[in-house]
Amino acid sequence: MNAEVPQLTPAQVADRTDAVVLDVREAAELTEGRIAGSVHIPLGQLPARAAELDRGRPVVTVCRSGGRSSRAARFLADQGYEVADLAGGMTAWVAEGRPTA
Repeated sequence: MNAEVPQLTPAQVADRTDAVVLDVREAAELTEGRIAGSVHIPLGQLPARAAELDRGRPVVTVCRSGGRSSRAARFLADQGYEVADLAGGMTAWVAEGRPTA
């Protein structure tokens, strides 16, 4: 199964207060800034750690530019999570002047 994953704009992600924002970048990349309140699980650890995510809440995946987060989103969708992906990743988030922690 290869689930289609919705792509959300930074504005749409900022409005999704019900969702868990999942940052799948490597730890060293977090120094560049992250979305406040996001959960960090690097993509390579996601298969082993997906159970840490609340299945009762939608998940929005994010990485630097969108490649890794779209892979993470498809993986989670295949596991039965309600998931969307931040189109353009943190690059798009920062380009819109959105806050980082």
